[in-house]
Amino acid sequence: MKALLTLGGFGRSFCARMAKIFTIYDTTLRDGTQGEGISFSSADKIRIAERLDAFGVHYIEGGWPGSNPKDMEFFELASKRKFKHAKITAFGSTRRAKTTCAADAQIQMLEKAGTPVVTMFGKTWALHVTEVLRTTLEENLAMISDSVRYFQQAGKEVIYDAEHFFDGYKADAKYALATLTAAQDAGASMVVLCDTNGGTMPAEISRITGAVRKVLKCPVGIHTHNDSGVGVANALAAVEAGATQVQGTMNGYGERTGNCNLTTVMPCLALKLGYDCIPKENLRHLRELSNFIDDLANVRPDIRQPFVGATAFAHKGGIHVNAVEKVAHSYEHITPELVGNHRRVLVSDLSGRSNILMKAHEMGIDLGKDTPEVREILQQLKQMEHAGYEYEAADASFHILAQKLLKKHKPFFKLLAYRVIMDRQGAGAGVVEASVKLEVAGKVIHTVAEGDGPVNALDQAFRTALSSFYPAVNTVRLVDYKVRILDGGTGTAAKTRVIIESTDGTDTWGTVGVDDNIIEASWEALVDAVEYKLFKDEKKK
Repeated sequence: MKALLTLGGFGRSFCARMAKIFTIYDTTLRDGTQGEGISFSSADKIRIAERLDAFGVHYIEGGWPGSNPKDMEFFELASKRKFKHAKITAFGSTRRAKTTCAADAQIQMLEKAGTPVVTMFGKTWALHVTEVLRTTLEENLAMISDSVRYFQQAGKEVIYDAEHFFDGYKADAKYALATLTAAQDAGASMVVLCDTNGGTMPAEISRITGAVRKVLKCPVGIHTHNDSGVGVANALAAVEAGATQVQGTMNGYGERTGNCNLTTVMPCLALKLGYDCIPKENLRHLRELSNFIDDLANVRPDIRQPFVGATAFAHKGGIHVNAVEKVAHSYEHITPELVGNHRRVLVSDLSGRSNILMKAHEMGIDLGKDTPEVREILQQLKQMEHAGYEYEAADASFHILAQKLLKKHKPFFKLLAYRVIMDRQGAGAGVVEASVKLEVAGKVIHTVAEGDGPVNALDQAFRTALSSFYPAVNTVRLVDYKVRILDGGTGTAAKTRVIIESTDGTDTWGTVGVDDNIIEASWEALVDAVEYKLFKDEKKK
């Protein structure tokens, strides 16, 4: 696919000068898994590869054959599948010093992976050659040439990753360029410049990439790390200087502080700079893809991620919300739906009438500009926030609050009493028991349950009491439970705020409770969570 000309100045000069093939190279399954806490099974990796392929990624790096059995299993599974867009690549090193490719076990494992593309890294920094590999500069050039040529002659597409290139160039530009030329002349289809330590600045990336483009005839790619917080900026700087492939990971996973984040760089390339790197219609699935990979990695999504984060298009200040209500792009750099996201209006003590109106509309509450209750809702909201409530992450509690003030709230039950008891004797395990007495549909229901702790026991007894009347409560699952001490100066007597995040497998919602007693604050949040589910289901009928 060819890069489109952009109307903006960034990248326009070289785009206008020549048409270029532009590709996205995903290394989530290899470089991404080097991040702390990130791990995928072989089945996970196949599912991710299939989703990346459907999204339109050009290269998917599956792992390092021979480094672990899981990666080899992935390549075996991948060989039995047909990928519509992406090429599966195997990653490895150049041959060892003073040996041949045929005798190098790692090279042979790369070949055994059976992928159409081999991505191979080699040393470009003289320091690493002499002090880490403990070989000569001349032997290192031969290692690069021999390894690239070996796979090129075997009919493989070879991408050469120049490890530590920018540090190597700054230390000895002539030798660093010689390593790239060795790879190119041996048949590499592309040479990728790696900022392995993540310490290079965008201006340096741009200048050095431009210098490389003047020397090489083959295409140049960029592989950046985020140690200095400029991984994406560095990738874009390299693109401006002529790089035609960006390597990175979904959600920025990677060793130390991570890699160039593809969920940020892809929309920047496609929507800001006009590159035809990913079909624009596919970008509408970007947030969904990002969340899918976080789910498989068992990582909570970063709400502040550009483009795909939950707060990427969230508006809190009253003036901002008022402006967005009139002209959306006055405070939004793109239409959220272009990347599968959506606008959110936050309600807090900073809210104005526009926040209330837009939030009500977002949640399906019939509220007009002239509705007299708008002012009452706003005043009540500010009073509640002053008392310690926080509704930014508790949309469901705000919905219930608004419904009550509009006198449209329908109570599904009435609390008569609850009790929580913990019994512990000596060093043995304690027993926590909760009892709940409710009035539901004119009947008094009294249930008792044990739990891992007071909140869990209370939750279990509460659901048991309601389940025979409202079976849907059994689908509600607590996703997260946060406790915040609001006035630490009072010690253990401090007022406590509890925020609960719940899901029914389809939707996720937040609720809040505040009280001097943590159990009472938790109960308040639990009740809102269940009532919101019941209200939501009733509305669908």
